[in-house]
Amino acid sequence: MIQIKVASVDDVLIIQKIGRETFLETFQERNTAEDMQDYLAERFSDLQVHNELKNVESIFYIAWDQEDPIGYLKLNVGQAQTEFKLEDHIEIERIYVYASHYGKQVGQMLFFKALETAKNLRVPTIWLGVWEENARAISFYKKNGFEEFDKHTFKLGSDEQIDILMKRAVV
Repeated sequence: MIQIKVASVDDVLIIQKIGRETFLETFQERNTAEDMQDYLAERFSDLQVHNELKNVESIFYIAWDQEDPIGYLKLNVGQAQTEFKLEDHIEIERIYVYASHYGKQVGQMLFFKALETAKNLRVPTIWLGVWEENARAISFYKKNGFEEFDKHTFKLGSDEQIDILMKRAVV
């Protein structure tokens, strides 16, 4: 049975491991090894993950299959948001799930946790950025009511890529 539990600052190694491994699974075939290594070293260093977990404006949830962590969700409010930083918005920065658990509703469960959190915080809008070449994720978000509203540049190592910005109402 899959369970979603809030993460704590003690979960640095779990978040770091899931982040690195799922990012590699998802993106390594379409990016250079050097860009991937640079990004992973920066975004998933011990210090970076520890600081993110300590940030009171970021909320992490870990998906567990029995005793095994299989994915996580990172939400940002206030100044932790990567863009807009609007008080009445919440950002899904990451929904990362191991490929071994695709099709098992783990991503959907994490998304529902994001919606539940947004409702509890009484924010009317939830938004995210997704790589324009990540068709699987774009399809998932559209299925869950997100609409495109803008684009921005996302830097992966030395490569500048385009993220589609999507949002939906929290209802």
